[in-house]
Amino acid sequence: MTTATDVPLSEYLSTSYRPDCDYLDGELLERNVGELDHSRLQGLLFRYLSNREKQWGIFVLVEQRVQVKASRFRVPDVLVMSGRPNEQIIRTPPFLCIEILSPSDRVTEMQDRIDDYLNFGVRYVWLIHPSTKRAFIYSPGHVEEVSDGVLRTYRPDISIPFSELEAL
Repeated sequence: MTTATDVPLSEYLSTSYRPDCDYLDGELLERNVGELDHSRLQGLLFRYLSNREKQWGIFVLVEQRVQVKASRFRVPDVLVMSGRPNEQIIRTPPFLCIEILSPSDRVTEMQDRIDDYLNFGVRYVWLIHPSTKRAFIYSPGHVEEVSDGVLRTYRPDISIPFSELEAL
């Protein structure tokens, strides 16, 4: 369940939370993490993508703060940059943000998160439900359910078959 606390922006930026929290217009929101399925899939995605950083010209981060607006910060489960960033807090839109659903995630909160990413300029958002293996690919003005078992992006061309994640 997500809980919210009022915190000044300066305090958020100078504090390390474990796990890190989203910051939305003065509210500190805890993220749903810590379950086996979520953690395992996050690790597998990070390993799969980071092993291909040079091949695909990408840079992969886990639970990294992303400033999507002046007073809004999101912390995606995994994010992919086109090249290595030069900033400690990401203020340049990532190429891809990956969110892994937890049983207590709410649809409206997840949609707000996806909208924040896309409005910020993120080209792709993957939303993955680890226990059902259902996934959705969001891009500006478009959403599709993954029907062939392969998560994809274009330019750079990234593809991750679920079957390869299961084999790791």
